[in-house]
Amino acid sequence: MYQSTASAPSSVGAMEFGAATPQARSTTSEWEDNMPVIIETSHQRSIAYGLRATAAPDFGPVAKSELSLLIEQNRMLHTHAVPAMETLYQQIVNTHNMVILTDANGVIVHSLGDDDFLEKANRVALQPGVAWSEESKGTNAIGTAIAEKAPTLVHADQHYLAANHFLTCSAAPITDHRGNVIGVLDVSGDQRSFHKHTMALVRMSALMIENQLFAANFEDAITLHFHARPEFIGTLMEGIAAFSPGGRFLSANKTGLFQLGLSFAALQSHTFSSLVGLPVSALYDHYRTAAPGLLNLCMHSGVRVYGKATLRLGNSAFQHAFSSKPEVSPAAPATAHAAAPSSHAASAARRLSGLRYLRTGDPQLELVIDKVTKVLGRDIPILIMGETGTGKELLAQAIHNDSPRTAGPFIAVNCASIPETLIESELFGYEDGAFTGARKKGALGKILQANGGTLFLDEIGDMPFGLQARLLRVLQERMVTPLGSAKSITVNVELICATNHNLRERMAKGLFREDLYYRLNGLVVKLPPLRDRSDLDTVVKKILAIEAPDAHYALSPEILQLFHQHKWPGNFRQLTNLLRTAIVMAGDEQEICLRHMPDDFLDDIEQTQVAGAGVSTDQLVASGANLEAMEQSVILKSLAANGGNVSATARALGVSRNTIYRKVPHVK
Repeated sequence: MYQSTASAPSSVGAMEFGAATPQARSTTSEWEDNMPVIIETSHQRSIAYGLRATAAPDFGPVAKSELSLLIEQNRMLHTHAVPAMETLYQQIVNTHNMVILTDANGVIVHSLGDDDFLEKANRVALQPGVAWSEESKGTNAIGTAIAEKAPTLVHADQHYLAANHFLTCSAAPITDHRGNVIGVLDVSGDQRSFHKHTMALVRMSALMIENQLFAANFEDAITLHFHARPEFIGTLMEGIAAFSPGGRFLSANKTGLFQLGLSFAALQSHTFSSLVGLPVSALYDHYRTAAPGLLNLCMHSGVRVYGKATLRLGNSAFQHAFSSKPEVSPAAPATAHAAAPSSHAASAARRLSGLRYLRTGDPQLELVIDKVTKVLGRDIPILIMGETGTGKELLAQAIHNDSPRTAGPFIAVNCASIPETLIESELFGYEDGAFTGARKKGALGKILQANGGTLFLDEIGDMPFGLQARLLRVLQERMVTPLGSAKSITVNVELICATNHNLRERMAKGLFREDLYYRLNGLVVKLPPLRDRSDLDTVVKKILAIEAPDAHYALSPEILQLFHQHKWPGNFRQLTNLLRTAIVMAGDEQEICLRHMPDDFLDDIEQTQVAGAGVSTDQLVASGANLEAMEQSVILKSLAANGGNVSATARALGVSRNTIYRKVPHVK
C-alpha cells in the first residue's frame, strides 16, 4: 500500500528503479548529493530572471487553440506517455498528488489528479496550458529538471515562489533517441504528503516512456535487446540498440549506452559486428531457424551479454536479407541460448530437449525424472523447486517435449522480471481500448498463448500477492477474462511452476496464498544443486559438445579436479558460462587448462581451499602455493613469449594488466 508521510525529503530508497541498474546505482547518490547545489543554482537563476519570491505569479494558461496546436505538435510524446501516466497514477491514487506531462518548454499538455487536490492545484494552475519553466515560475521541479537535464525534487520552501511552498514535486526529463529533452514527467502534491519513493516511480515511468518512443522511432530497424542476465531481457533493465538493416549503428537507449560503455558520438562510427562480435549476416541466419533462442554475444569491451533482436520483416531490406530461405518470424519464443547455430548445434539442441537427455547418471535426478514421467499427460500440475541455475526451465521444457502436448506451444513467464504494473496485462491480455495507448485489436496474454500447450510460470514465489487470487480463479475455472473485456475465454493448459523460494515460509509470512499453493503442488520435485550431484564429468562433456559441436574440447586433469572441489553457487548457469569463456580462451587448443580460466573462478577456488574443513594449515598453504605457482608459471611463459610486454601478455591471457602485476609482483 502506498502511504504518505509528512517527513522531509530523504535519500531515495531501494525501491527506486535506479537501484536496479549499475548506471543508476552509480549516479543516484551523486544526484542526491547534488540536489542542494542544484536548488541554490536554480534560485540564483530565478533572481537573474527578475522574479520576486513574494510576487503573485502568472497562472494564466495559453489559449485553447494554442493548446490544441501544442498537443498536436507533441502527439507522439502524448500518445506514449498517457498509458504510463495512468499506470503511475494508480500507484499514488488518494495521496493528494497529481501526475503531469509537459513539453520541452515546461508547458503542461496533460494531467491526472485526485479530486481533493485538484482544487488546490488549480489555484497554482497545475493544469494544461500553463508554463512551468524557471523563467515563468522560478525554481520548481519541472522547470529545473529541464534546465539541469536531470531528475529534480523540489520540496516545500525550496520552491522560489512563496505561492508554491505548499507543494512537493518530483520530476524527470523525458529524452528522445538523440538525448534531447522533449518533455517532463512530474508528480506534484501537497508537501505534507511527501513520500521518498515518489521520485523512484517517476524515473521508472519516464524510462518506460523513453523506451516506447525509442521503439516507435525505429520500427524499420534491427533493434537489439540485451543484458548480462537473460531474465532481464524484456524488462526496463535491458539495453536497447538500433541498427540499420546493413548493420550500421543508429541509436541506443540510456541503459544501452551505459552497457555499451561509449558515448553516443563515439558509437556513430560503429556497426553491429564491431560492437557485439557477430556479423549481421549471422544474425539473419540465426533468425531463419525454427526456434531461435537468445543470442550469446561478446561486447567490444569483452563483457558477455545475452541478446534478442527484433527484425521488422515488412521492411524491404529485411525481406531481401531473408529471401534465400523461407521466412520465419523472429518473434518466436526464446528457449535456448545460441549464437548463429550450425546444423550440428541445432541437432544437439534437439537432443537436449527430452527427459532422456537429462539422464546423466545422478541418482537424485533419476528419481526426479521417474516421478515426472509418471504424471505426463495426467493434468497434474508440477512444481519444480531448486536453487537459481539448477535447470528448472530446462526440465520444464523437457517435460513439455515428452508430453502429449509437445505439438502445442511452450510459453515461459518469469514472474519476477515483469514489472508489477504490467504483469496482469502480460498474463491475461487485454481488449482494444482497455486503456489509453493499448494496441489496436488488443493483445493476447501469455495464458491464452499457451492454450493447448504448456504454461511455465518461473519464479512463481515472486508473483504479486494481489494477482495470485486471479491466477487461482483462472486455474480453477479454466477461463480467462482479458482486461477490458466482459467475455471469458476457455483455456486448456498444462501448468508447470518453478521457484527458488520456500513457499511454505512465504505463506507463513503472508506473501503467498495457501489456497494457490495447494492448487499448484500436484507433484513437487526438487532439483539438486550442482555441488551435490555425482555426474559432473558427464555434464561437462555434454556442455562442451553443445557449445563447441565442431571441436573436441576436454578438461585437463587439474581443471577437472578444481571443478570437483568448487561449490558452484551459480550452478549450471555458472558452469555453462565458465566453459563458454574457456572455449573462447582455448581457441585451437583442444585441452582446457588453468590459463584458460577467468580470474574470478581461480580466486573462488583459492578461497574455497582456504576455507576447507578438515584441512591442515600446512596443506592449505601448500595447496594455495601450488595453485599460485602454476598461475605464475603460465604468466612468466607468456611474458617471455611476448618479449616482456605486459599489455600484450594481458591480452593473450584474457586478463587485466593489474592481474599480471598482482600475480607476479616483480614484473615492472
